[in-house]
Amino acid sequence: MTTLPTLIIIDMQNCMASPDAGPRNNPQAETNIASLLAAWREHQGTVVHVRHISRSASSGFAPGQPGAAFQPAFEPRAGEHVVEKNVPDAFVNTGLERWLRMRGITDLVVVGVSTNISVEDSARSAGNLGFRTTVVADATFAFAKRDHAGAQRTAREVHAMSLANLDGEYATVADTGDVLAGLEHATGR
Repeated sequence: MTTLPTLIIIDMQNCMASPDAGPRNNPQAETNIASLLAAWREHQGTVVHVRHISRSASSGFAPGQPGAAFQPAFEPRAGEHVVEKNVPDAFVNTGLERWLRMRGITDLVVVGVSTNISVEDSARSAGNLGFRTTVVADATFAFAKRDHAGAQRTAREVHAMSLANLDGEYATVADTGDVLAGLEHATGR
């Protein structure tokens, strides 16, 4: 029997879908994440949902705020693991590494938001901890941001640089079609 990678969905919460979050790239990311989630569920793969819970009462991620809830399309189902984090990295003070190791999980597929913050931080830690990690480029997205030198960068530029930081060092970067094809091949369907 082939063990499927674990799908980790990061911060797909209501506040990340708000227009107030700012200009972003990959408008198809939610569709791609939903496709991956449906495939994992169909093949009875392991799914981990990561939710950011802010320590700041004014944050859209604050406990009890509508923005902190999972987007309806990404609501966890019974048996799917939920991790709550207070910093961008899903491995810091959450028990996620131990949970994965206790189950013998070595391969991860990471999707969600935002590419340059929680996705990149979590993928770096996963790689540093020895997990074989794939970040799905078209199932993640970033927001426009001013760089350290003061230049305004588009969401596409921020996203591309973040993926460049990860690829080959901490993770493999792939697209949804490649990941789904690999899943079909691994399951023989």
